[in-house]
Amino acid sequence: MRKLPEIKTLVIKIGSNLLTNNSRYIDKSYIYSLAEVISDLKKSIKNILIVSSGAIAAGMQQLGLSVKPKDISVRQACAAIGQPKLIQFYEDAFEKFRIKVAQILITKDDFANRRRYLNAKYTIRELFKNNVIPIVNENDTVVIEEIKFVDTFGDNDNLSALISGLIGAELLLILSDVDGFFSKDPTKFPDAELIKEIKYFDSKLLNMAGDSISNVGTGGMKSKIMAAKKALNAGCYVGIINGKSPENIIKFINGEEIGTYFSHLEDPLKKRKLWIAYATIPKGDIVVDDGAKNALIVKKTSLLPSGILEVKGKFNIGDIVKVVDKNGVEIGRGKVRYNYQEVDKIRGKKTSEIVDILGYKISDEVIHRDDFVLADFLEG
Repeated sequence: MRKLPEIKTLVIKIGSNLLTNNSRYIDKSYIYSLAEVISDLKKSIKNILIVSSGAIAAGMQQLGLSVKPKDISVRQACAAIGQPKLIQFYEDAFEKFRIKVAQILITKDDFANRRRYLNAKYTIRELFKNNVIPIVNENDTVVIEEIKFVDTFGDNDNLSALISGLIGAELLLILSDVDGFFSKDPTKFPDAELIKEIKYFDSKLLNMAGDSISNVGTGGMKSKIMAAKKALNAGCYVGIINGKSPENIIKFINGEEIGTYFSHLEDPLKKRKLWIAYATIPKGDIVVDDGAKNALIVKKTSLLPSGILEVKGKFNIGDIVKVVDKNGVEIGRGKVRYNYQEVDKIRGKKTSEIVDILGYKISDEVIHRDDFVLADFLEG
């Protein structure tokens, strides 16, 4: 049996090759089976997010197309028609288990733009608070680069890795149409061996990955390996399993040695804290009162505007800042949800007053406790 870390947040990536049947149309019975498994899984893992392909396939189904369109504008039209239908399939399936889902469409630009990046993070976090499962997909109606290849439906492997890092997931589970990562292409070489655990990355590993095994999916195993590497760098463990039977998700979570497990992280939480502590030079200081100091150190709470006395330096949303007491002694460091001008306007105020002061509210917290590292960590 494998020993997995405690999983509080799980990302499950599902490709079009699993969602579609032989006619290349969405298989609603598969989505129902998936919903049944995930509803059972939510008894032990509260935060579950799904990265799902399938919008173009669903659009083809609605338009009665049996052959994948080669024209980009037609494929974008299929995505526009198919995305709401795909979400409807998920809604119908999860509704049977009294679970709500939400649609989130993301492009690569959303990760490049700091405000949109953080807004996506906070939105997902709020959905988790309300016991909702976010269904994430790339916005194929406006993205050309990801769908331009005539033999693909689009590739969400990379997106799933970025999302895992965005929300601080402990595990990314990539569902494939093969049993995991093999030493060779198992469809061509009978002596191909399943590699059950991977603890390192090198050029040999990437060469072994080769090209796509699936006839439908874009990235193939190499794309999944690259996604695994990105997720691991973000402090997230990774598993690649055969997703044709959704029950394999439960088996993997329970420690059964199925699929391939990327296990070389020693302490992912510490890795994330190290990033906050050392990845960048703090862009400013936030001076807090004794009440906020006590709350941060003893109660391990978030930093609210009411406890802020002064703002020093110029920082933007997402920057790392130092939090200091009235004597200038550093309490810790954290990632801010407002820029220096916004913090200066709302300092000393109640969270209920933020909207009246700024005209909007990104978050109740100036620094969330998940994005804060105490000074004793910096020292030790």
